[in-house]
Amino acid sequence: MSPFMKFFNFLYDSLPPSSWFLVQRHNLASSSETNEVVRSGIIGELIYIWKETRIFVFIPILKFLVTMCLVMSFLLFIERVYMSVVVVVVKLLRRTPEKVHKWEAINDDDLELAHTNYPMVLIQIPMYNEKEVCQLSIGAACRLSWPLDRMIVQVLDDSTDPASKELVNAECDKWARKGINIMSEIRDNRIGYKAGALKAGMMHNYVKQCEFVAIFDADFQPDPDFLARTIPFLTHNREISLVQCRWKFVNANECLMTRMQEMSLNYHFLAEQESGSSIHAFFGFNGTAGVWRIAALNEAGGWKDRTTVEDMDLAVRACLHGWKFVYVHSVEVKNELPSTFKAYRFQQHRWSCGPANLWRKMTMEILQNKKVSAWKKLYLIYNFFFIRKIVVHIFTFVFYCLILPTTVLFPELEVPKWATVYVPSTITLLNALATPRSLHLLVFWILFENVMSMHRTKATFIGLLEAGRVNEWVVTEKLGDTLKSKLIAKATTKLYTRFGQRINWRELVVGLYIFICGCYDFAYGGSYFYVYLFLQACAFFVAGVGYIGTIVPTG
Repeated sequence: MSPFMKFFNFLYDSLPPSSWFLVQRHNLASSSETNEVVRSGIIGELIYIWKETRIFVFIPILKFLVTMCLVMSFLLFIERVYMSVVVVVVKLLRRTPEKVHKWEAINDDDLELAHTNYPMVLIQIPMYNEKEVCQLSIGAACRLSWPLDRMIVQVLDDSTDPASKELVNAECDKWARKGINIMSEIRDNRIGYKAGALKAGMMHNYVKQCEFVAIFDADFQPDPDFLARTIPFLTHNREISLVQCRWKFVNANECLMTRMQEMSLNYHFLAEQESGSSIHAFFGFNGTAGVWRIAALNEAGGWKDRTTVEDMDLAVRACLHGWKFVYVHSVEVKNELPSTFKAYRFQQHRWSCGPANLWRKMTMEILQNKKVSAWKKLYLIYNFFFIRKIVVHIFTFVFYCLILPTTVLFPELEVPKWATVYVPSTITLLNALATPRSLHLLVFWILFENVMSMHRTKATFIGLLEAGRVNEWVVTEKLGDTLKSKLIAKATTKLYTRFGQRINWRELVVGLYIFICGCYDFAYGGSYFYVYLFLQACAFFVAGVGYIGTIVPTG
């Protein structure tokens, strides 16, 4: 036995019981103090590491992101003001397309020449399982005021649903019996989706006799005078290849979500399309409610399915061949907005992912083009693609939904008032002017657009990186009048059964983060910024539990 152990045993044996307990208590107290010192040391180390990481990692990164967002905010502000100034000047000078370009109504007074004065027009209606609206579009196309022997209605039906096929066939037979030259073209596959259907439709022999092609999606209903008001732009101006018309929404008042969609799309047509047409004779084709010169379409390479925005792809390629476009704001084509949140998210994914992916694919092609000026190349790459299709989505989500809430937790970050108040207020008011009747919905529109910016940002990165869902094509669900009549009867009985299916966890996670930042600002902040944070968090929560748009019952 060691001397140390001998001494310890001697000490233990010599102490009375009471003294032994005192020693144990002393040892226990000493152990607790030691643990507390160790624990304090660990906590101190963690606090020190956090402070150092905060100072040398998080704050520099956040300051860099704030700076980038400020730059993007300024660029967006300049772009929006520029487009608005162009539109105001055009309106003040009354530079309507009919005054800028040669436009004369087709002369049909001379009965002998009336037939030859009307060019041959192909009307394409692509559709896929759209039984709720297919009859409306086919009927509207067949009612166009145009000589029956000078137009061909071509229904491109890729439907796989037997009920949809029967409805389309029945509608085509009905109008064929009335003397309309209508063709129902059915493919045995969906290769290329809409682009594939349009491309296959152009390959039929009877299309060779047509000079122009008008395109309408399945829910679009042109007025009878549509061709009479658009074709003269093409017949009298040989440099024009596309006439695009405005969309008019028949269900804008259906719910709050459709009202906010109307605000965004009205601005798109009034500002983006109008300014592009007036200054650059270029804008993105909307895929419907437009008339193409078939020679220009073929020269540009026809329809391609390399992205989910085949319409924009064709427009850019036609522009690079020197063709000009004209936007006619006064010609409206009735159509339907997606009224379910699920359908709207799928649509926005396609509209955000496709342009980003197209920008990736066409940037070098634009730069190497020899037929257009450097000014137009700059406009295409910077204004049309980079600012309007890339920056706007990323900036909106990162700045308003991530950076601004995070500044509450990092007081060292300073965001100037012009970026948080003046610039967004100006941009919002400019957007609102396109739909004056919805001025009272501005707050709802801001909150909703911030929610949707999350999906658009995700889709933009998918397009830029060509990730998993880059070529995903989901036909936007339209309810039509037939289904709407059934919703009222079923909604109350099916409302709760679909709750689990309506949960959107991404919205809930972002909403929770913003809500936590709002609580922190409410407790420790010195301003009323938490009001915005709580409102934005509520918007994310509402979208997260699916209580937005029309709720379609199952069964």
